[in-house]
Amino acid sequence: QVQLVESGGGLVQAGGSLRLSCVASGRIISINDMGWYRQAPGKQRELVASITSGGSTNYADSVKGRATISRDNAKKTVYLQMNSLKPEDTAVYYCNADVWRVGTIRVLDYWGQGTQVTVSS
Repeated sequence: QVQLVESGGGLVQAGGSLRLSCVASGRIISINDMGWYRQAPGKQRELVASITSGGSTNYADSVKGRATISRDNAKKTVYLQMNSLKPEDTAVYYCNADVWRVGTIRVLDYWGQGTQVTVSS
């Protein structure tokens, strides 16, 4: 199986920064797109940022200029650097990855368990 484990969440004051990490483990052949999503209370889960295996990135308008997504393919890790945090960034942040694992013939979609980010005003 494949596991995605996030870390780096926590409580931060408005204007502060956080760096989230997500490590993929398991019998992985390759990882295609990786991304970060978030879900605030009472709201739908939304894309924050994504990155292809080649390094092309995509950001939600709400975080453009404040967020940077990156990945280390050798470490099977994706990062999200968030700066100038706002109270509206408060949410559970989920890691997502499209993984080709041993024993399958197609890419499957995996999710982490989520990490809480709380931004106080």
